[in-house]
Amino acid sequence: MAYDFDLFVIGAGSGGVRASRIAAGLGARVAVAEEYRTGGTCVIRGCVPKKLMVYASHFSEDFHLAQGFGWNIGDASFNWQTFIARKDAEIDRLNGLYKQTLSGAGVEQINGRATITGPNSVQVGEKDYTAEKILIAVGGWPSMPQISGIEHAISSNEAFHLERQPKHIVVVGGGYIAVEFAGIFHGMGSKVTQLYRGEQILRGFDDDLRNRLNTAMTDKGIDLRLGLNVETIEKTVSGVTLKLTDGTSLSADAVMYATGRKPNTLGLGLESAGVSLAKNGAVMVDDYSRTNVPSIFAVGDVTDRVQLTPVAIKEGHAFAVTEFGGQKQRAYHDAIPTAVFSQPPIGTVGDSEAIAKEKYGELDVYTSDFKPMKHTLGGSDERAFCKLIVDKATDKVVGAHMIGADSAEIIQGIGLAVKAGLTKAQFDQTVAVHPSSAEEFVLMRNPRPAL
Repeated sequence: MAYDFDLFVIGAGSGGVRASRIAAGLGARVAVAEEYRTGGTCVIRGCVPKKLMVYASHFSEDFHLAQGFGWNIGDASFNWQTFIARKDAEIDRLNGLYKQTLSGAGVEQINGRATITGPNSVQVGEKDYTAEKILIAVGGWPSMPQISGIEHAISSNEAFHLERQPKHIVVVGGGYIAVEFAGIFHGMGSKVTQLYRGEQILRGFDDDLRNRLNTAMTDKGIDLRLGLNVETIEKTVSGVTLKLTDGTSLSADAVMYATGRKPNTLGLGLESAGVSLAKNGAVMVDDYSRTNVPSIFAVGDVTDRVQLTPVAIKEGHAFAVTEFGGQKQRAYHDAIPTAVFSQPPIGTVGDSEAIAKEKYGELDVYTSDFKPMKHTLGGSDERAFCKLIVDKATDKVVGAHMIGADSAEIIQGIGLAVKAGLTKAQFDQTVAVHPSSAEEFVLMRNPRPAL
């Protein structure tokens, strides 16, 4: 059978764009359909604009630190509208670059919502297309609880486009998106209350990092309340009033939910094509991103494997090379370096101490708690913390964690070492870069007892 395309990609986010470009470069006839903007969650309403917001919000602390280094700082104020306009212009620029990349690779771009109508057929609007292979790369979507008044809440999607900066915002959730936005709004001058139903923020991360971030956030003035949730939301003239699970009420200008994301598969037609889905709607795939239908594949957040942009890119690239390049490749999901752009930021790779203890039993754990040089003159009490987790039987470093300035940048290099399976002895043999915070990872000599 003659198909319109060798590959039809649904979703022009990070994974879909990479798969499209690589497949086209290998000679495939490729089309990609996108119903919103090219670039996906990360570029349009995720990690890129969020990182710009983190930079903007951190200047309030930087101005204070500068005075300790001899700078005379005058009155400073933040203008939300100016920043949003600048941020939007940068996102527009990136959106255009992604389109140019696809055009340059010879990928046909189709605007509109695509639905699957069969194992080899897709519909966009009123037009039907056929393809030998179909790739699902539609990402995820914020998950909101079904409580009374939830229509008055915003998610991270809307947080990027608020017309006015809230004077007081309530952030609901305890994951990385929640702590990042709590820091963003606080740094920009908003009063921030963060509610999380669990016992500690950042579930799944190393406990030392979780506890230290909690302390740092509260020390900065964020009202972080644990073991607490919202029962109902009521719209008021000035904003919202929340009824909480402890019987109290809380009023604010806005409430933002960051309580997780779910695969964006609703209404995509996957069931009609016979594609197996998990209970949360995720597309079920094997190590090579294949579904149970031989002609249909999926990469990125829609598969709910690891919800990170670089992982989606790896999966998309591996898919294209495997299916159109004659080289069988897969994306590996172990030892993935990860950053949380909280304030202070977190960098982590490998196992937490709790997970490592379950896997390996006896451990050596090395830690370093210190005040970064920048803060010695700046007058800040903020500290940094580094941690290495070592399998005692093999001396292999199986986890590395940091909280403090520049940790997101530092962890990339440490990630190479952990991925390569380097030992603590090899860390010790590495010459330190002095003076830096990164050098702590090769200077820790005396283990503390494991938990």
